[in-house]
Amino acid sequence: MGKLLAKLHTVLVLWCLWLADGSDAEYLRYKDPKQPLYVRVRDLMGRMTLEEKIGQMTQIEKSVASQDIINKYHIGSVLFGGGSAPAPQASAQTWMDMADDFQKGALSDRLGIPIIIGIDAIHGHNTVYNATIFPHNVGLGVTRQVHHVYIERIRSLSKGSELQPLLKSGRLEFLTRLLLVCRDPRWGRCFESYSEDHKIVQSMTEIIPGLQGDIPANYLSNFPYVDGRTKVAGCAKHFVGDGGTIDGIDEYNTVTDWDSLRNIHMAAYLDSIRKGVATVMVSYSSWNGKKMHANYNLITGYLKNKLKFRGFVISDSEGIDRITTPPRANYTYSVQAAIHAGIDMILVPENFTELIDTLTLLVKRNVISMSRIDDAVERILRVKFIMGLFENSMADFTLVNQLGSQEHRELAREAVRRSLVLLKNGENGDVPLIPLPKKAKKILVAGSHANDIGNQCGGWTIEWHGLSGNITIGTTILAAVKNTVDPQTEVVYHENPDKEFMNSNSFSYAIVAVGELPYSETVGDSMNLTIAKPGYDTITNVCQAIKCVVIIISGRPVVIQPYLPLIDALVAAWLPGTEGQGVADVLFGDYGFTGKLARTWFRTVDQLPMNVGDPHYDPLFPFGFGLTTTPRDMKESQ
Repeated sequence: MGKLLAKLHTVLVLWCLWLADGSDAEYLRYKDPKQPLYVRVRDLMGRMTLEEKIGQMTQIEKSVASQDIINKYHIGSVLFGGGSAPAPQASAQTWMDMADDFQKGALSDRLGIPIIIGIDAIHGHNTVYNATIFPHNVGLGVTRQVHHVYIERIRSLSKGSELQPLLKSGRLEFLTRLLLVCRDPRWGRCFESYSEDHKIVQSMTEIIPGLQGDIPANYLSNFPYVDGRTKVAGCAKHFVGDGGTIDGIDEYNTVTDWDSLRNIHMAAYLDSIRKGVATVMVSYSSWNGKKMHANYNLITGYLKNKLKFRGFVISDSEGIDRITTPPRANYTYSVQAAIHAGIDMILVPENFTELIDTLTLLVKRNVISMSRIDDAVERILRVKFIMGLFENSMADFTLVNQLGSQEHRELAREAVRRSLVLLKNGENGDVPLIPLPKKAKKILVAGSHANDIGNQCGGWTIEWHGLSGNITIGTTILAAVKNTVDPQTEVVYHENPDKEFMNSNSFSYAIVAVGELPYSETVGDSMNLTIAKPGYDTITNVCQAIKCVVIIISGRPVVIQPYLPLIDALVAAWLPGTEGQGVADVLFGDYGFTGKLARTWFRTVDQLPMNVGDPHYDPLFPFGFGLTTTPRDMKESQ
């Protein structure tokens, strides 16, 4: 008996030591990548408290985030919005270090659920200094190059490797503007739209596989897909009808019937969901007076139930606050209405404790059901597991030096070339001015946008609304001209030459670059659509004196008809980004003009809104218009 007790004592001691050593740690099925997705989601949700679930439904801004905050409130996502750089001219590594710091807060929480980092990357990784800035969507829609090798490369390279320094952490939600159909250029977000034609917008959803990866054969239909560590979760936005508001007023009311909403503004969402888009962001706007952030029929009834979208739905920044007029007039009601409508994650972005407390109280009082909370959290966790966040939560620095590489800049330069539209090239019967001769005695480059990277890039560049000046690394139009002309050609730059200057100089020709100053969202709404002063004066002074090419740098068509008789050649360059060399490539004939308008160019603003197919259609330049030129080397060989 004594020997038996001694053996039992030994076994007990060993068992206790085993426990103390942690060797009998509980098997967590949700952390096992070999388990099926639904098993991992179900296992993790079964372990979560209400507080942890509501935390996952909360996205906060970087400015209020810290390891302690993320840990204490179980935060699900942190937004790196426009102008959120950790320091002026911060390097890619600094950005990655900041993201990893936040991630450590999430991983040290009880369940270790990693956060998603949201990035407002509209035309490249545009908040990061020295990133390659691509043309805005208004220019990319001009290319019509969906199935061309160019789009295949912009899918895999520009929206891939250029972001790789952050992508390889495997945790990004890429807040790009995929699905806007701008029907009125007075809207301040029109430059974020590919076209007024929903068919072009639909075709450009091919960018989604570039962001997220190509869906494998036999993959679940309408199910989010992200192909591992080198891809991101895309965000289709803004659901729905944001580009159709009255007079193009931002965040206003879209008045239209169901068939028009579905056929024009909804169509691209069907394509995006079929291609596995991971998230959808709701619009600030209303449809026939009903705020989209509170629209149960469209968010839950149509998007989730009819279209079978299985990713998660996120609000816009402070979007739920604006359900009431004035905003936040009844915050409790706004939270209730938004969650009931089907929004899964709330972009607060700063007053997160109020959201968490309000939503917790509504659930405990049975105003919002636990099943609605579980639906939201299941969707969020599903995307996180599909992204591979639990296996690869921290950054991989192996591609940190890819940002702004020459390969990326060459691709952006090609995108610029293809996005330019030649609207005029001499009068009928005249010898065309373009391609310009590289060899000339003296040429003039003028205008507020000729030597300004910030103006060239537009909004959503470094800062939310963008900035004028040398705000990042790139090639201005002036620098591009100097790089291209014959070494013996004298290039004179004068931002706004007056008549006296023009009369006292002799130039072979002039290049005038003028346009809009940077803007985004509501601050860009414009009822007159004129270019920035003194742009029209510059056109008049220069083009009355000598032959001139006018380059319009803008996020939309602008008023130009009164000055058209003065202009020998007119180019719509949109917002070309950092690679201005692409402009010189076609001006001087190294490449030909190929772009066709994806937007109607009006005569006067009184005609607006005016879109192709309208009964009163009488444009200055119609949808699809664009003159072409032959590259100089092809001409010489003929």
